[in-house]
Order: sequence, then structure tokens, then C-alpha cells
Amino acid sequence: MTRRILIVDDEKNTREGLKWALESTGAEITTAADGEQALLALGNEGFDLILSDLKMPRMDGMDLLRHVRDEFPETEFVILTGHGTVEGAVQAMKEGVFDYLIKPVNIDELQMLVERVFSQRSLRQENERLRREVNDRYGFESIIGRSQAMEGIFDKIRQVAPTRASVLIQGETGTGKELLAKAIHFNSPRKNKPFIAVNCGALTQTLLESELFGHEKGSFTGALKQKQGRFELAHTGTIFLDEIGETSPEFQVRLLRVLQEQEFERVGGTKPVKVDVRVIAATNRDLKKEVEAGRFREDLFYRLDVVRIDLPPLRDRREDIPLIGDSYLRKFCQEHGRDLSFHPKVMDALKDFSWPGNVRQLRTVIESLVILTQGKEIQMKHLPEEIRADGDRGHQVKLRVGMTVADAERELIKATLAEFEGNKAKAARSLGLGRKTLYRKLAEYGLEPTPV
Repeated sequence: MTRRILIVDDEKNTREGLKWALESTGAEITTAADGEQALLALGNEGFDLILSDLKMPRMDGMDLLRHVRDEFPETEFVILTGHGTVEGAVQAMKEGVFDYLIKPVNIDELQMLVERVFSQRSLRQENERLRREVNDRYGFESIIGRSQAMEGIFDKIRQVAPTRASVLIQGETGTGKELLAKAIHFNSPRKNKPFIAVNCGALTQTLLESELFGHEKGSFTGALKQKQGRFELAHTGTIFLDEIGETSPEFQVRLLRVLQEQEFERVGGTKPVKVDVRVIAATNRDLKKEVEAGRFREDLFYRLDVVRIDLPPLRDRREDIPLIGDSYLRKFCQEHGRDLSFHPKVMDALKDFSWPGNVRQLRTVIESLVILTQGKEIQMKHLPEEIRADGDRGHQVKLRVGMTVADAERELIKATLAEFEGNKAKAARSLGLGRKTLYRKLAEYGLEPTPV
């Protein structure tokens, strides 16, 4: 990208000399004789950097600086000053200029300063890009769902994220517990600090203790040097302990101390290590029942369970499936260079399927469809057999033990509409409902009315 620099000085020889020196670096240079000309140039085109003399007629460098700070805050500013006005340059530094150079300007010094300006500018822009990317990826608005259950979860995230309270996330495998933990972290005051995730169920007790608390040199065979644990790495940030329900009672004792005292010893060590860490834990088990069964410490449970978020399985928020499905379709079409759409019956089949693997399974299925589908439309024949078979069973009301009355009513309305090929008047008569009542329930249950 071309660097655009504006040189402002009332001395023509100085302007031309600086222009010559910076054009040799490949920069695009514009000149102005005073602050007023500079503002006219700024109004016509943008600049990355302004090099301005401090003392000029009509509008001096300080007045120009204040205008630029108000109207062009992204533009960097460097002051050029004589020996007798260094105090003014120092004042300009306090008001936000990047740096100053004393006239007559040393060309090598000028070129090095300009390189430093653009290097820091590039770094700042990259940091901002990464911040936006993190916010887009992990802001709770990116967790897809408009169901009542998910709206309640969003409200809870808004409340708990700004605090340092421990959070316990419960939900089936594949429901997105880690994504939820990241949303809490990246919407908290700790968002620019570390987020460290550990799958407690994937490690033995010995490995888990070493991984979380670190170890001292020689504490066991193979410990050739001191190692920091995940808690130390997460200092001032957040640690996410996934599958906390899989840990042993012995490990739970050590973890309880960390939560209570905010300190621990490394494996093989005796010196306490103090940390400031927020803990978010997750499990696919009902920890309250695990406590009652004696498999999980009650005191640790209450330390973790300051705020609990129960993440519902996908089958209990079917109205979110079209939103999630369309989002993944766009994502994977972009990644794999495809242009595809869903046949309406495909979306119905996706909504009807039970999704034992939850959102993770839906994501995998849609990526596979994007890769393997020939043509422009994903049709029923492209679906995996178990989803296709579930969608081809006819207009049956799918009831199951444990579903709510509202879910049962939703399934009945959906099956009745399908039976009458979307004719809402006939469906309403069959259900014993008024047409307005049917429309209200369609909106309530997130059902897309089929055209009559």
C-alpha cells in the first residue's frame, strides 16, 4: 500500500528538500505552504502522515495539529521545529504528535523516523484487525440463536461477563460450551488477557496436575526443567476447564484450594505461586447429581456454581436450526468456493432430525454437503441416510417422553400443516383453532408458514 505523506512548511526549499528525500522511499508526497493549505489538501484526500513546521503564517503547526486531531484522528503527525522553539515541540508532544525533528532536518534521521511511524501504525492496525476478528468470532452476538432459551442465555452472559464470578456451563457434547466460555471472556474486562482452555477429561490425574499447575525440575522422570502450568499462563485472564466432571477427587481438592486461595504449588514444589485467574468450568454431566452420588466434591461444586448456564441441546431449540444452517452454509461456501442453497425440504429434514451430536454434528454435516454436492442446490438425496430417512417418514407427530406441552403442540401444528400442504385455513379447522390463533402460534414457535 502506498504511503501518503503531506509536508507543510512555509519555506519552499525545505518543502522541496523533504519531498525529494521521502519520494526516494516510494512514498506519495503532497506539499502545502501553511496550515490553511494543508486543511484544503486534507479535505480533498486522506494522508497517513503529516510533517509540519511549527511556526508558519496564517495557521501554525499547533493549530493545524488540533484541527487534524478533531477531524482526521487516524493521521499521524510529526512536528518540524528550530532550536529556538523546542519548548513548543515538547508541548505538541503532550497534545498527541508522534515525535518532532529539529531543523535543519537530517535526512537519515527523517527516513528512520518515518519508517518508525509506519511500522507502529501497521502494528496498531493489525492489532485492531485482530481485535475485530476476535469480537466477530467470540462476541456473544455471534452465537446464533433467537429461541427463547438462547435469548435467556444471552441475557445471562451480559450480566456475568463484566464480573470475575466463576461460571459453570452444563450441556451435552457438541452444544458449544467452549464458544460460550470464550464469549464470556471476550466480553469481559479481561478480554485482552489470556484465555487458556484445558480438556480435563483427556488427561490422567498426574498429567492434568502437571498441565494445570506446572512442575519443578526433577519432580518426576522426564521433568528436565521447570514448567509453568496453565494457571500461571492464564494469570490476569481466564482459564476454561472443560469436562470438569471427569476429574478425580484428589485433583478436585487441589483445584478447590486454587479457587479459595488463588495460589498453588507446582508439582514437586513447595513455594506458593499466586495467580489472578477467572475460572469457567464446563461439563456434559449434571454436577448436582454427581455430588449427590458422591462422585464430585460438594464444596468444589458450590465454588464453581456461582453462575450456572444450562446450554440446551439442539433438538430443544429447533427454531434456531435454519439460522445456524444458513450461517454454516455461507461460511463453508465461502471457504470452499461454492455457491449453494438448500431445497426447502432439506431444511425441514434438518429441523426434524434429533441431532445427537448437536451443533457440532450439524456443522460437520453442512461442510460435507458443501464439499460433495454437485449442482447449485442441496437436495434430499444429498443428505446422510439417517437424516433423509427421518425426513421421509411422512407427516407423523413426533412425540417423546420429556418434551414439553409447547413442543408437542408445535409438532402437531407442523404435521397438520404438512398434511394439508400448507393450507392454513384447513389446518386451523382440523386443529380446532381460529386462523388468527394459528398465525400467532406459527410466529410463537418459529415455524415458517408454507404458501397456500
